[in-house]
Amino acid sequence: MTTWTDTAPVTTTPPAAWPGLLATATDTCLDALLEQAGQDWSRPAHDLDWTCRDTLDHLALGLTGYAGLLIARPTDRYITLFASLDPQAPLPACLEGLRIAASLLGSTVRDTPSDVRAWHLWGHSDAAGFAAMGITELLLHTYDITRALDPDSPWAPDDALCAAVLTRLFPDAPEAPSGHGPFDVLLWCTGRAALPGLPRRTAWQWDGRVR
Repeated sequence: MTTWTDTAPVTTTPPAAWPGLLATATDTCLDALLEQAGQDWSRPAHDLDWTCRDTLDHLALGLTGYAGLLIARPTDRYITLFASLDPQAPLPACLEGLRIAASLLGSTVRDTPSDVRAWHLWGHSDAAGFAAMGITELLLHTYDITRALDPDSPWAPDDALCAAVLTRLFPDAPEAPSGHGPFDVLLWCTGRAALPGLPRRTAWQWDGRVR
């Protein structure tokens, strides 16, 4: 399969740029989610077994967990992190928690030396890799939630965010077909959509290893 980096004018993102990209992704996703705060978040997220609220909780824990992996630097396991989320908390408070989690990850990425590696099931990674994972989680689960709460939602993230994570985490991503952009390719890579000539994937994972 033609690789994304061979077919698109995407350069490798410098390590110092990743905290800013993560902050941009956070703002973009939270703006979209806040618009839906008054909807029924108990309904299933788009094509997921979780509810929209469960997906939001997963997202906050995931970002905090990525920061924890970079801090603790285990070699063969996830971190042991106790987290208790209040099921009665209003949605704006939950989204505030998501911003805090993203900020923790961004600060950790910024403060972690570039030669540090931390374990992840999908490839030992550096700080830039964990930033890319956080951005990917934000973009995909915002899509999952907004599509469930409003099937006609036009929300889509900036092409630059999608291109950066495709280059970092999906080195074998296909070239975007005519009429499709990096977000369409990211949705295909993560089993959420088909592309012309490429059926929807039934299994997927990213590659967090440093290349």
